[in-house]
Amino acid sequence: MNDINAAPVVNSSTAKLVYILYLVGLVFGITGIIGVIVAYVNKDDGPEWLQSHYRFQIRTFWMGLLFMIVGGILLVVMIGWLVYLFWIVWLIIRCVKGLKQLELQQPVQDEKTWMF
Repeated sequence: MNDINAAPVVNSSTAKLVYILYLVGLVFGITGIIGVIVAYVNKDDGPEWLQSHYRFQIRTFWMGLLFMIVGGILLVVMIGWLVYLFWIVWLIIRCVKGLKQLELQQPVQDEKTWMF
């Protein structure tokens, strides 16, 4: 017997895959690019809470790319390594927090923040 009032099952595995691709991208950079492509393709799929994860992931990619460019420029004065270190910690925290909220089927708290 079907329960008409039951909430529909939402497949969030694609959003989870993007977070994992970003984390793996710390070792193999190409997976980050694959992750942002997947996020762009799926950004309008699913309920609003799931779409917030895709928007968050897209922003994470572009902000991370900016951090990497700035870090590369600042390597000339030797502080670029600190920017790279910050970017690594920043990316890990954003992905872990996103994965936690995804598991709870909650939207990203502040998807437009530059921090965590």
